[in-house]
Amino acid sequence: MKFLVRERIFDIGDDYWVLDENDEKVYLVDGKALRLRTTFELKDTEGEVLATIREKMFKIRDTVHIKRENGPSATVRERLFDPLREKLVVEVDDAPDWEITGDFLGKEYVISDENGTVAHISRKLLTVVRDTYAVDVNTHRDDVGGDPALVISVAVAVDALTKDDKEDDGEE
Repeated sequence: MKFLVRERIFDIGDDYWVLDENDEKVYLVDGKALRLRTTFELKDTEGEVLATIREKMFKIRDTVHIKRENGPSATVRERLFDPLREKLVVEVDDAPDWEITGDFLGKEYVISDENGTVAHISRKLLTVVRDTYAVDVNTHRDDVGGDPALVISVAVAVDALTKDDKEDDGEE
């Protein structure tokens, strides 16, 4: 199942909708302004909070925690130095870890685990739609890898983890 996520143009406090394949609103990413650390809530169309996405402060490696009441929680963190490629790791509660590899700033990456592909994130598929990227979730899986709310939360976490790198690149 494909979802369209509008990239955060502004900093925290920016809210945006995630649309499904039929251009219908499915999730709201609610940025919480005036917080010490980057925080988002993923909500359904009724306003129910499905996940809280919060950047951890004072860690050696950048970390974002995804807390869910009615589903698995997860922690997204940078993997220690890997000279071959950029990697993030997702530690999912009571499930195998996910690995995220690819170009995070360019929004071209794959989320996978020991059972195969969880999702493919791509901006190239949407050259017409500015500041938007596609999240193609493998919903045929019967494990947490087929959970669209968790996968969208991970994509938001990747955006939060890589935004500082993007800002630094623009200043040089």
